[in-house]
Amino acid sequence: MSQIEIKKASISDLEIIQEISKQTFIETFAEVNTPENMENYIRENFNTEQVTLEINNRESAFYLAILDKEIIGYLKLNFGNAQTEIFKEKTIEIHRIYVLKAFLGKKIGQLLLDEAVKIAQQTRVDYIWLGVWEENQRALQFYSKNGFITFDKHTFVLGNDIQTDLMMKLQIIKN
Repeated sequence: MSQIEIKKASISDLEIIQEISKQTFIETFAEVNTPENMENYIRENFNTEQVTLEINNRESAFYLAILDKEIIGYLKLNFGNAQTEIFKEKTIEIHRIYVLKAFLGKKIGQLLLDEAVKIAQQTRVDYIWLGVWEENQRALQFYSKNGFITFDKHTFVLGNDIQTDLMMKLQIIKN
């Protein structure tokens, strides 16, 4: 496989971020959720206005995974008040690591996670954290293998389905 390049995204990457978001969300969750709930979530979270707000938010950052000039996934980080949960410690949220299904198992997610850890170390946060659906065994195993530990739970709403996300964190700064 060719070298994977990780580059920071800009508003010019809006459409590809939307496409990858929709495709990976469907590939990952369509089999275990209703079509109506999937459609509602995608319409509310990956529409042009919402993704534009996220890309333009100074407290969020998107990083693209590029293989042979094709964008095959991305990482979204939230800082400060952009985080979906606010903690007293200095933290960064990994809001999304999305990789197209055709590239799963090829270490793309690992490269994106490594980028998040590098940024967390550079910004000297206490830890990075994320929420993972309790039924997403592939993601839970991936994060556990990388040293993340479960520390809490929070609610994730998918249409009219109330789901539980496990909140996981990886310590960055040693106390």
